[in-house]
Amino acid sequence: MTTSAFDPPPGQARRVLCVGAAVMDTLFRVRSLPTGQGKILPYDMLQIAEGMASSAAFAVARLGGHASLWGAVGGDAIGERIIADLSDSGIDTSGMVRVAGARSAVSTILVDDQGERLIVPFYDAGLHETVKPVTKQDVSVFDAVLVDVRWPKLALRTLLAAREAGKPAILDGDVAGDGVIEMLAPAASHIVFSQPAAERLAGTAELLKVVGVLKRKFEHAFISVTAGENGCFWFDDRTGEIVHLAAPKVRTVDTLAAGDIFHGAFALAMAEGLPLEETMRLSSMAAALKCQVFGGRIGAPTRAEVHDALRDWGAGR
Repeated sequence: MTTSAFDPPPGQARRVLCVGAAVMDTLFRVRSLPTGQGKILPYDMLQIAEGMASSAAFAVARLGGHASLWGAVGGDAIGERIIADLSDSGIDTSGMVRVAGARSAVSTILVDDQGERLIVPFYDAGLHETVKPVTKQDVSVFDAVLVDVRWPKLALRTLLAAREAGKPAILDGDVAGDGVIEMLAPAASHIVFSQPAAERLAGTAELLKVVGVLKRKFEHAFISVTAGENGCFWFDDRTGEIVHLAAPKVRTVDTLAAGDIFHGAFALAMAEGLPLEETMRLSSMAAALKCQVFGGRIGAPTRAEVHDALRDWGAGR
């Protein structure tokens, strides 16, 4: 059996804690996204529990890691279904919170034939009001922590505890409410931004310039930006240079959750101690392979599928 630079280390599967969104998504597949009022008839449909942290956790599990999820659902039937769906997908949901009197998060998503999407999410304001204490001991059993921006108060406590425990404290820097990124970023050791969030924070759309601006803003952290078909960019702290990795060429069917899959793969690779370039290649390929499958997080690939694709991409040597 041949070995690869992308193989997990020997021993038990590395443990990744994901914190944030757990949503019941209803996906509709349509020929094209609407441009105005009227009625649009989908030709396919799927309901699935996902969300940024949830989809990232699923990616961790699919790639051979042990994934735990801390999130909140309402005290309703949808919440029970979300937890059951994620548990059945191999995610440890024992840390999930059921909030009496709150409604579970739901989202309606249109995906067109080019793989682009239109998302209409709803989060009950009461879903994330209560925040439990998070200590160094709580996160010490994990090898890496990944938080999204949907439960900022819990995300901040978790990042701080992870830093205290000496664990990778990774922030999914997606579009968020005013001040959320600025609150969370100082506590993170690694920040992987989505392109829209990065451009908004940096005040420019020139991606090389964006990475430089964000690195100067958050000097303490590893900084990366994912840009879909334009690949990913990161600041190499060893050389002081900005690195660009082109995206693998795939036939795009559905981009929903691709960024989340990237984040999950990134967090697992950090937990496993993979070198930076291998981490970025693994994450990029996992996200690209997901785009070939309709159904949001369902498209998250296995480790073997990523290995095979990396070999074909010329990166698996």
